[in-house]
Amino acid sequence: MIKLALRTGNSHGMIRKSRNSVSCPRNSRNSNSSLPSLVLVGAGGHAMVLLDIIRGLGLAVHGVIDRRKPAAGAFQDLPWLGGDTALVGTDPATLALVNGIGSVASVARRREVFERFKTLGFSFATLVHPSAVIAADVELGEGVQIMAGAILQPGVRLGADTIVNTRAAIDHQCVIGAHVHVAPGVTLSGEVTVEDSVHIGTGATVIQGRHLGTGCLVGAGAVVVRDVPAGVTVLGVPARVVGAAKG
Repeated sequence: MIKLALRTGNSHGMIRKSRNSVSCPRNSRNSNSSLPSLVLVGAGGHAMVLLDIIRGLGLAVHGVIDRRKPAAGAFQDLPWLGGDTALVGTDPATLALVNGIGSVASVARRREVFERFKTLGFSFATLVHPSAVIAADVELGEGVQIMAGAILQPGVRLGADTIVNTRAAIDHQCVIGAHVHVAPGVTLSGEVTVEDSVHIGTGATVIQGRHLGTGCLVGAGAVVVRDVPAGVTVLGVPARVVGAAKG
């Protein structure tokens, strides 16, 4: 489903996942007339995956914003609207943006894009792949993106602009901040707390009840058995601090 009721929810800006949320069935061309136009920000690999989700849901994309005109390929049928200033003068109420900026190690660029367009008054679509398994009481912040095969168990809360990537599993009562990237194949056991702007690398595992501090980086394949301080990089099995995080 795709949820575009971006200004509803509780005082924390969260959107409760519900079977009654605004959604568009796969390949439905007649159910999205009341939804704002979607504009994809970015034209790299992450944006390519999001475009596939959007099209699989039967939704159209008005165009793509990127610093350079995308080369022929996945984006060749989309109008290129221009660079970072393409939406200057556009009424934010007429569009919903999709943050197509991914992250490798640092989420700084993705966060900057989100915050800049929010300052201009735009809202971001919350996208959920149809194959994701999400408990009924899960709360998703604005602009959250849930990829194919992800699992979110009861009591999970995700802050704005967070990515839960392919086949990641987030167990009960995990609380995840804004601008976090949970990379493909990550496992978070129950009651894990993840602060803002954390990158958890591909295939990493975090045991139950651990705390990941703001801006830290968990390397691919790491096994986190202790709390991780803010702003550091941890690698290995078990994960150990090896230096400062990027960005």
